[in-house]
Order: sequence, then C-alpha cells, then structure tokens
Amino acid sequence: MARIAFIGLGNMGGPMAANLVKAGHDVTGFDLASTVLKAAAESGVKPASHASQAVKGAEIILTMLPQGKHVLTAWADILQSADKGTLVIDCSTIDVESSRKAHELARGAGCLSLDAPVSGGTGGATAGTLTFIAGGSDESFAKAKPILEAMGKKIVHCGEAGAGQAAKICNNMILGISMIGVCEAFVLAEKLGLEHQALFDVASTSSGQCWSINSYCPVPGPVPASPANNDYKPGFAAALMLKDLRLSQEAALASGASTPLGAEAAQLYALFEKLGNGGKDFSAIIEMFRNRE
Repeated sequence: MARIAFIGLGNMGGPMAANLVKAGHDVTGFDLASTVLKAAAESGVKPASHASQAVKGAEIILTMLPQGKHVLTAWADILQSADKGTLVIDCSTIDVESSRKAHELARGAGCLSLDAPVSGGTGGATAGTLTFIAGGSDESFAKAKPILEAMGKKIVHCGEAGAGQAAKICNNMILGISMIGVCEAFVLAEKLGLEHQALFDVASTSSGQCWSINSYCPVPGPVPASPANNDYKPGFAAALMLKDLRLSQEAALASGASTPLGAEAAQLYALFEKLGNGGKDFSAIIEMFRNRE
C-alpha cells in the first residue's frame, strides 16, 4: 500500500483516484470544486483543504489538470511540501514544453517525475482500463508502473521527459483526422443510398478499417457501445478533441513539422465547437457534415 496524493478529481481524476482506493492505497485528494471533492470522499478518498496539505507525507503525487499553466502552478506549489525522492506523476494532457518544465521543477526539488497522459476517456477511467503514455526516467517509470496498473490495462514507456505528451498528441491528431474521414464517408454513403451497416461491413474488414470505424462508429447501429447509440453523450468530448488538436498544431509550429490534415481537423473541430457542440462526443461532428450545404 502506498500513500498517494491526487490533485484534480474531476471527470477523469475522480474515478482514477477511486480505483487507487479500491486497490488498497491510502489516497488523499484535493480539488478546487467542493462538490467534486465531496464526491471523491464518498469513494474513499481522504479530502484535503489545500493541495499542499494533500501531499504532505505522500510517497507518490498524481495530478490531473486542464492545461499546462495549471500543472506548472500546481507543481510549483506542491513541490514545496513534498519530501525529497517523492514521485510526481502528471496525467494531464498538456503541451510538451510545459511538461518538460514540470520535470525541471521536480528535478530541482529533488523529486522523481513522470508525464503520463491517458487514453480511454471517462469510461476507461471508471473501469480501470486506461492506457498510460509515459515519459520520464527508467527509475521513475519503474516506480510508477505498479500504481498506474491499478488504473489502467496498458502502460507504455515512450522515452524521456515529455515523450508521453508527444506520443499522446500525435495519437490524438491521428484520431481526429481519422474520425473526420469516417464521418465524411458515412455522409457520402447516405447521399448515395447506401445503408450504414453495409458500409460498416465493408470498411471495418478491408482497407478502410481504423479505430474510428471499428470501435467508435459515428452512426447508430453497427457498434452498440459507440456514443452514436446514446445521443452522442461523450466518452471523449469534442472540446477535448479540439484541445488536443490545438496542442498538435502548437507542437508542429514549434518543431517545424508539416501537418496540413491536422491543421484542417483543428479548424473543423473549432467550427463544431463554435456551433455549440463542445459538450457532445467528438464523433458527433458527423452531424455538422450532414447539415453543410
């Protein structure tokens, strides 16, 4: 059993912390939202009145926060109260530069660190089946792995500091692009009088197959567990996809990489959000294509 502090107990962090409790760990948590903190307490997380209080005596600290600026602010605060040698893991999806700065803060405080963004959405967080995409030293990864295994089914070490964020951003750029392609294909099929199931049966077993169609088909019917069968209630909200696509474009600009399809995907999801759809699942972008003249 480890003494763990968890900072950020929202839609992802809350169920992740609950799974750590289920695994037998002693978890103290903090969140700025009192309602969220109360919900976490009901799952067995010990509530703290401040982040610095939560991390006192912790062997491992996890953060799950919205943006890089929040991570850097939180780490600058909590590292003042953390013991030397403590492992600090950031599970947020943030820009690579901020992630590397967070690692530098940890190193300056004499702490181990890991960036470990996740894939799997809220369903995976609740079920404990997340994929953790990690960057950091071999020592940090080895210490973190047993903890991450209590919250996920696949733990991948991608390289040194920031490598987890880099891999997550690249993966989600692929996802955003592929979902747009799948949605366009289904809209075209509809215009041509082709049944959804017929296109799915062909594309899911031939050269058009990808996760966006095989596991997350954006039309009702072919994949019962996809959000399309639940009024597009989000497993992964369109606003979050937009956030990740924007991160990919920031990284592309900084590194000099050419990502024209990533740029176009970011623009399309920005339009989709502007139309009031940020809270829908990202696969619901098919509705925007249907409604375009």
